[in-house]
Amino acid sequence: MIHHPLQILLLAVALLVSVPIGVLLLECLASLLRRRPGGTPEGGAAPASRRAVLIPAHNEEEAIARTVESIRPQLSAQDRLLVIADNCTDQTAQRARDAGATVFERHDPERRGKVAALACGLGILAQEPADLLILVDADTPVDPGSISALSRSASETGRPMQAIYLLKPPEGAGMKSRLSSLAFSLKNYVRPRGLARLGLPCPLVGTGMAIPWALLAQARFSEHSIVEDLQLGIDLAILGYPATLCEDAVVTGFLPTTDAAAKIQRRRWEHGHLRTLLTQAPRLVGWALRKGRPALLGMAFDLAVPPLSLLGMLWLFVAALALTSALRGGSPLPLWVSGASGVLFGAGLLTAWAGHLRKQVGLLTLLCLPFYVLWKVPLYVGFLFLRETKWIRTPREGDRRNSGPAPPPA
Repeated sequence: MIHHPLQILLLAVALLVSVPIGVLLLECLASLLRRRPGGTPEGGAAPASRRAVLIPAHNEEEAIARTVESIRPQLSAQDRLLVIADNCTDQTAQRARDAGATVFERHDPERRGKVAALACGLGILAQEPADLLILVDADTPVDPGSISALSRSASETGRPMQAIYLLKPPEGAGMKSRLSSLAFSLKNYVRPRGLARLGLPCPLVGTGMAIPWALLAQARFSEHSIVEDLQLGIDLAILGYPATLCEDAVVTGFLPTTDAAAKIQRRRWEHGHLRTLLTQAPRLVGWALRKGRPALLGMAFDLAVPPLSLLGMLWLFVAALALTSALRGGSPLPLWVSGASGVLFGAGLLTAWAGHLRKQVGLLTLLCLPFYVLWKVPLYVGFLFLRETKWIRTPREGDRRNSGPAPPPA
């Protein structure tokens, strides 16, 4: 029996860390199951007959034409393809026009960022609303057939749909970029696939999203969140329209080519995730209990899984404390709990790698994971002392060739 208060606290912390590890393992195991047959929930929005594809873009001259050209053949004559060239100082607008998109050039140095560009685009499209809105980032080309798959699924369910969103490492990338791509695939493919097999909603991730237009009157992108897509998915789920993974739709981008750009990108994503975890997971639990909706509870548990590098750091810290305590004569129970959760953590990662990702990253690269975790330590320290609160676009390779005002600092 444990009687000392510090031992009780250590056991409680070890159990707390084991919860997201257990969720991760469950999602990875479920991802190996066969695909569930589709269903049409009640209370959905009307089927989509007209579609509008909205692409916010800031200085994306290197990528915008490829993305537009991947979408245009998938649209019909009654569909719309709108690019918002937001405060651009390069040839983004012209290249998007040349590729066949309708372009609106927005100039407002006081209001920068993706949410402002989206608000502008939604205002334009609202003059002639479509039945379905599809959101695509300027640097993520859409696989053939994906627009139709998203449209069909959104029409059948009346819910937001999320395509599989992958990031490829740049050509000749080193170990760090390959592991970052692996972590991204685990978060955006393996885990959402597991949620789908369990019949649970998935998060919205910013690109490859299809949302019935009628739902946009009930929820909007938040200007107070740097992960506005994740927040929108939570708000829609609480309203009764949780997002669903569309496995037949894929959008693919590329990781940044420089360490500086990678740090900016990861800082925005992971600080936004952590902030949303702390504020929205309790909110989801409250609504799940109040309304008796298990899907919201599933979303809360999924959201409660922190970035895997941070989860690994937390486990290692608690395991070290438990080992030190046991060696000094304390109860071995916290050490047993930490040891068991460590085994489950490793089993989850190996399940995801062996089941889905081994062609993407070899076993030798996977063994370098501890060094990747060390690279991200300053990022999490920054969350405590210098938290990212503003949306900052990830720098692109061609940015240094463009002149114009720089985005405001965080």
